[in-house]
Amino acid sequence: MNLLDIVICTPLVGFLLTLFIPRSKPQWVRVFTLTVSVIAFVLSVGLATGFNSGSSNLQFVTDFIWNASPEIHYHVALDGISLWLVILSTLLTPIAILISWRSIDNRVKEFFGLLLLLEFGLVGVFAAFDLFLFYIFWEVSLVPMYFLIGIWGHDRRIYAAVKFFLYTMAGSVLMLAGIIFIYNRTGTFNYSSILDMLGSGRLSFTTGEEMFLFLAFFLAFAIKVPLFPLHTWLPDAHVEAPTAGSLMLASVMLKMGTYGLVRFCLPMFPGAARECAPWIIVLAIIGIIYGALVALVQPNMKKLVAYSSVSHLGFVVLGIFSFTQMGLDGAVYQMLNHGISTGALFIVVGFLYTRRHSLEIKDYGGVATVAPWLSTVFLITTLASIGLPTLNNFVGEFLVLQGSAQANFKWTIFASLGVILSACYMLWLYQRVFFGETPEGVRHHMPDLNLREWVAIVPLIILMAWMGTAPQTFLPPVSSATAHLLEQSKMNVPLRVHAAPAPPVIVAAEASHAR
Repeated sequence: MNLLDIVICTPLVGFLLTLFIPRSKPQWVRVFTLTVSVIAFVLSVGLATGFNSGSSNLQFVTDFIWNASPEIHYHVALDGISLWLVILSTLLTPIAILISWRSIDNRVKEFFGLLLLLEFGLVGVFAAFDLFLFYIFWEVSLVPMYFLIGIWGHDRRIYAAVKFFLYTMAGSVLMLAGIIFIYNRTGTFNYSSILDMLGSGRLSFTTGEEMFLFLAFFLAFAIKVPLFPLHTWLPDAHVEAPTAGSLMLASVMLKMGTYGLVRFCLPMFPGAARECAPWIIVLAIIGIIYGALVALVQPNMKKLVAYSSVSHLGFVVLGIFSFTQMGLDGAVYQMLNHGISTGALFIVVGFLYTRRHSLEIKDYGGVATVAPWLSTVFLITTLASIGLPTLNNFVGEFLVLQGSAQANFKWTIFASLGVILSACYMLWLYQRVFFGETPEGVRHHMPDLNLREWVAIVPLIILMAWMGTAPQTFLPPVSSATAHLLEQSKMNVPLRVHAAPAPPVIVAAEASHAR
């Protein structure tokens, strides 16, 4: 058992032990689950310190046969793509517990226990290198989120939870069909073995088979991203979920979809990925612009941030299917950026909700007068979300747009509209909530940040500045992994540099000299 196995098992053990804590001791539950989640995060930091950034090989590998027939491996490992996503999951879980410390007073044991179970499923998804094991973790993560929305959500929580479950399950069934098809052809679920067979020619798919498998996996991941037009479950889930549920859903669960595109769709089905890329990129650009335009007219803060996620994750899909090194680096980096900045947005919106008990923008105004520090934190998060230079989203969006420009400059022109629109809806939101006349309800029910809230939000603000000013802290392992992926799938798009034509005068002079 190596360090990665311990990181995976820690939240699961914590969840099981939480079941034995008496219901009459809710404070014990809070303290215990917070302790377990902090331990998991500290251990996961050890993964980063022990990771060889210059190597594209899998690290912290554990691989043994879990079930002989059918042959299912417990195969977990990390590369530069999954490393930071695992750490993102372990970082945000204790923050989710902290922000729910006072707001959750019903079925406390179940709520905080489910957060640990969710962490277990998410870390497993990013670490699994066996297709069946990946599917198990994928489904495990679905169950706690369903209950978090359905039990602790707002008025329409049952509708939102069922819609979330049905959408995700529909995609999961398609992916399971693809996994079973691959097993019947190869006799193994082991991801590394399947890639070796594809690389050596021992395994090949017909054009039709590859397209079917690509679409089966792609639809499962596109629903989870969510990619336009499969996004309609997301605003409902975000609006009805408790703040911790919105945080984990936006910051980590949506990354399961984009991670799956990078991990499985590109290296396993490169031909189909290349053939489908044009219409996928069209959908991504539509999502970028459509999500921003719809966010611009939302009266509900959570729904506005939810539609901003549709727009921001369109950039990730664009970067992935640009098939360029820079685009892929930017896509993976933007996954992390979105997890930090949008997660922080949901946290501060949650801070406002616990004070005013409303998510409607019209119920606010003049918050900066009575809660200056809360206003400052929201402003920093807003500027990070719209991609201000020196903050994290700028780096990811720049890399994605640069990568897409290398493949097709027209894509970059249209996608850039999303950057402009994001500034419009986020700054307009900030103006309406924090400036202007202060209503009586805001004046008397808007205390500034307390110590617990500072502890929850400060790490994310630090990361926004760190990732925006020192991206090379995080990018080397990502670049090693994406370069290996592009080489493996033979999909890299070369940088297009055309020589300038010779000046007409010189050409004419040379022609005259020749005569």
